[in-house]
Amino acid sequence: MAQESKARKRNGKGKSLPIGLGFIGHFCDANASVADVNNGRLVRIRPLHFDWKYRPEEFKPWKMEVRGTLFQPLLKSLIPPFSLAYKKRVYSPNRILYPLRRVDWDPNGERNTGNRGSSRYVRISWDEALELVVAEIKRVIKSYGPYAILSQSDGHGETKTVHGPHGCARRLLNLLGGYTLQTRNPDSWEGWYWGAKHVWGMEPVGQQAASLEGDGDNIIPDIARNTELLLFWGCDPETTPWGFDGQMASRVCYWFTELGIKSIYISPDLNYGAAVHADKWIPIKPNTDAALQLGIAYVWITEDSYDKEYVATHTYGFEKFKEYVMGEEDGIPKTPEWAAGKTGVPEMTITALAREWSSKRTTIVHGNGGPGVRGAYATEFGRLEVLLLAMQGLGKPGVHQLKMIEWGIFEKGTTNPMPVGVRNPNVIPAFRGGMFSSDVSKVKQFIPKCLIHEAILNAPISWYGTTLLDAPVENQFIKYTYPAEGCSEVHMIWTDTPCWITCWNDSNSYIKALRSPKIEFILAQHPWLENDCLFADIILPVNTKFEQEDISVDPMGGQFCTVLRQKKCIEPIGESKSDYEIVCLIAEKLGLLDEYTSGKTIEEWIRFGFETSQIQDMVAYEKLEKNGYWVVPTDPEWQKRKPRLTNFYEDPERYPLKTPSGKIEFYAQNLARYFPDDKERPPVPHWIEKGESHDERLSSKRAEQYPLLIMSNHGRWRVHANHDDITWTREISTCKVRGPDGYLYEPLWINPSDAAARNVEDGDIVKVFNERGAVLGGARVTERIMPGVVYMDHGARYDPIVPGELDRGGAINTITPHNTTSKNATGMAVSGFLVEVEGVNLYELRKKYPQAFQREYNPSAGLRFRAWVK
Repeated sequence: MAQESKARKRNGKGKSLPIGLGFIGHFCDANASVADVNNGRLVRIRPLHFDWKYRPEEFKPWKMEVRGTLFQPLLKSLIPPFSLAYKKRVYSPNRILYPLRRVDWDPNGERNTGNRGSSRYVRISWDEALELVVAEIKRVIKSYGPYAILSQSDGHGETKTVHGPHGCARRLLNLLGGYTLQTRNPDSWEGWYWGAKHVWGMEPVGQQAASLEGDGDNIIPDIARNTELLLFWGCDPETTPWGFDGQMASRVCYWFTELGIKSIYISPDLNYGAAVHADKWIPIKPNTDAALQLGIAYVWITEDSYDKEYVATHTYGFEKFKEYVMGEEDGIPKTPEWAAGKTGVPEMTITALAREWSSKRTTIVHGNGGPGVRGAYATEFGRLEVLLLAMQGLGKPGVHQLKMIEWGIFEKGTTNPMPVGVRNPNVIPAFRGGMFSSDVSKVKQFIPKCLIHEAILNAPISWYGTTLLDAPVENQFIKYTYPAEGCSEVHMIWTDTPCWITCWNDSNSYIKALRSPKIEFILAQHPWLENDCLFADIILPVNTKFEQEDISVDPMGGQFCTVLRQKKCIEPIGESKSDYEIVCLIAEKLGLLDEYTSGKTIEEWIRFGFETSQIQDMVAYEKLEKNGYWVVPTDPEWQKRKPRLTNFYEDPERYPLKTPSGKIEFYAQNLARYFPDDKERPPVPHWIEKGESHDERLSSKRAEQYPLLIMSNHGRWRVHANHDDITWTREISTCKVRGPDGYLYEPLWINPSDAAARNVEDGDIVKVFNERGAVLGGARVTERIMPGVVYMDHGARYDPIVPGELDRGGAINTITPHNTTSKNATGMAVSGFLVEVEGVNLYELRKKYPQAFQREYNPSAGLRFRAWVK
């Protein structure tokens, strides 16, 4: 309370307003914060103190008492650094201030699609922009039909409710007769979604703590009481959770250490979590985790150190798995010696890890996934992890899979999965005024996000599964095609999430697709002139969430669930409007405004969301409106709930899993039934050296030219494509490397032995490349990455030197593999692929490409709006 009073005194006539600063990009917010505003300007962002306007006894803080220690929530939110610094992004020099038209795009003449990504822009009025947009929508529909318009409307970004983004245009396009939907593949979950679901169910995404069945309930107190060993497998709890739910994971890790639970980190890099919490770090080559898992299984089988009774009663098909591990199927026993040759982990270490694991109650910890589930053939890693847990009695006290992120996003009913129970409000009815729907049964034509470039460049195409996050496992066996029967190919793209280039697979192919003459018009709406926006023909400026009224729910911080009635903090910057307001303007020009809005104002949509939220009987709207937030009380009965897998462990017949056998399947019956000849995802999980989809191992002929494996993580200093322009974090040496030209380059971690072999020193500017293209980066020579491996985070903003060939900004996804996870698994493979690194002469590059190097640039913030605007 005293802190709030001091803040008000500092602000003079200012105001302090609660706001959520999660960056997931949909209805679940996170990082509940307070924005301090003075004289109409955002001056600081700080944690929300839950007891600011309520007494703690009103929301009943929970407590966990274990082994003589007490763990309980703090009375303030645990927001990450880039939420604290987000005002720098609000006032970024790269904000789009007014509508723009590409200078050489003439809707009545030459469209010059091949110049997208190189051409600059001119300012136009809102009236002119709307006239051009509406004319193009009408023309495309008249020429090709409504399905010629692709809605790119999903991804990460600011979390808003009424105002989107991610779908405001969909309702309008439906009113116009339909559209082609880009379906969001479950990025970061590839190995779980396409692999582990076939082993143990766990809808929707294949992770225990992200299951709709409540499998995450009270895992943390159970681990605290019973677990002896934690394996952080490709997990960085000090990085990945930040943009989704703050720093609760860090607190939990410190508590586990206080309890005496040992932590082992398995990852190619000594990541930030390992540097702080690890008792031991085991470096492993990227995307070779399946070999390590098979080596561990071999030790357990030969030493008779697995839970045979559990395997006999809780699993299906173990003998077929055993035959493969012992080499009876292919003549190759999966010994620790064999695994060492694949993984770079010493044989002795593999054997010791297997013995340590089997002697202690062990839980495996993840964020959303980790490098092992985002690479080629990631399905095998995801399946094998579950099988190893099963061999040690999965579901018994202390033996789980723990997800240290998105504590409350996959709620079912009225409870919040972890770490404790609260009623979870649902403001989805206000989510774009009820406009958003992922129900593909109502969409005649769709394309998975990771196949958009393939669809545009090489139609017709086919694939399996909608790829939607909430699609049941049975959907993976349905084949789809593009173009769908009776539908046109895509000729217009309408995007409110322009980040294909920085976040998806082989984005150089996305660039080729965006420049295709087949795509006659691209409309982008976004707050910042970055990434895919640079390929649009018309760009419309969007507000940040500080510039609009809204409502949201933060169920994800892990401490409390908070409802936020978000007030407008500052006036819109430039001529920007919200995504919802922009679509309203277009709808009005089309004569569909009343039908689009259902006759409701923004305030009425906010009120409607509250009145259908499940908490309308617990707090008055007037109280929420006045205080700006409300903390949902903890369920007083929360401690009585137990993880559902405990029930499965105790009685697998009464509490079956959602697999054909109801048990954990070493031999996946559905895969055997639908894809019996799939050598890239066989019924029993295998080590896939190479296949028709990928050849990215060091055994590849390509490794003679590209001898390094690169890993690409979720970024330390951003959330996917967000935050790359925050000036405070760009000063940090692990965020950017200053080149001799003053440009701040994306760091590339490289081991001293690999750097010396290439005459690269710390701070040098280097080129990372393969046959798909090249990006520049700044060398960070460090022992924190194992030899033979380099590391660059994904999500850096695209800054083309030669569009589709050479990038200055460090957009590493421009050179990731093109193909999906495997032939029948429609995920993306964006980590653990082959590259080479060499030093570059910036003087020579500048002489060769003067225009790119003379583009206006702000070292503190990066790209500038003015650099692309005449």
